Amino acid sequence: MAALRSLLYFLIFYPGTVLYCVAALIAARFGPGPIRRVIHGWASFHHFLVTHLLGIRFEMDGVIPDGPVLVAFKHQAMVETIETLLLVKTPVVVMKQQYVSTPLLGPTMRSFGVIGVDREAGASALREMMQRGKQAIAEGRPVVIFPEGTRVPVGETPELRPGFAGLYRALGLSVVPVAHDSGKVWPKGFVKYPGVIRLKVGDTIPAGLKRGEIEERVHRAINALEA
Repeated sequence: MAALRSLLYFLIFYPGTVLYCVAALIAARFGPGPIRRVIHGWASFHHFLVTHLLGIRFEMDGVIPDGPVLVAFKHQAMVETIETLLLVKTPVVVMKQQYVSTPLLGPTMRSFGVIGVDREAGASALREMMQRGKQAIAEGRPVVIFPEGTRVPVGETPELRPGFAGLYRALGLSVVPVAHDSGKVWPKGFVKYPGVIRLKVGDTIPAGLKRGEIEERVHRAINALEA
């Protein structure tokens, strides 16, 4: 049954995403408000499929504040990358450049305000990330980052990528860490399983800490559900 539900999810979600991308590109001609509504609609469409078709529920412990903060998410699956668009108000999301460069979806993401990061670009990538992050602050938007840099299997707690500390220092924002266990129901591969994804919002961490301290505190907080 899980395999059948997963097949239906893929057959509905991806064609639907194409339609939303076309709508977003049209909406972009009329300013940021319309495109943000389309992207929010796409995320809500995905949430509906996840909860009603795949049978996955979300349990949230804590609240993510609005406004310019740096929200650091654990990264175990694709599902949280889309769910952040509903959990965080009008976020600017930092993600791999390869996703931002894909046809149709890439231009849509860039119009919304996604920051693509090319790891091979080194310092230039970090400068681009910082510039776009400062623009987000000027617009009063939070910045979402997955500080591990890539999805990791359940139980693994790799060190944070150095770009996180650089962005934290450059933006001067407090950090809201978010732990979750999405990988238990959304493993790598085709089949997704019904169940509950727990999310835990950690205590807000102030700006201005030294690199070692901010990395240690964020690392501990986003892995709070790994025990």
